[in-house]
Amino acid sequence: MDDLKEKRCLPCEAGVKPLSDGEAREFLQQLKQWELVGTKIHKTFKFKNFYHTMAFVNAIAYIANQENHHPDLSVSYNQCSVEFTTHAIEGLSKNDFICAAKIDALQNEVKI
Repeated sequence: MDDLKEKRCLPCEAGVKPLSDGEAREFLQQLKQWELVGTKIHKTFKFKNFYHTMAFVNAIAYIANQENHHPDLSVSYNQCSVEFTTHAIEGLSKNDFICAAKIDALQNEVKI
């Protein structure tokens, strides 16, 4: 299997199709505690306080800009919910799983 966190996101050009449910579930197995919700993947991260939450959000922003693939975030005092989908194709692409794997790796590097 590919090590998703080592991959780079590719632009979704015309003609790119969303992943099938089976393909999405296969990629999902490489992630830690992400859930498949319709045409999105979702995970909520919990923290000790607001400072740690915002540090994590800023790290996600850095990854998203590097990959040019941006999640939907919901942020509160001690948690951040992250949701990925590929809007251009109205479904999931490998890019969603690549970014989720990079965020999982970030979580391993930072004590949260």
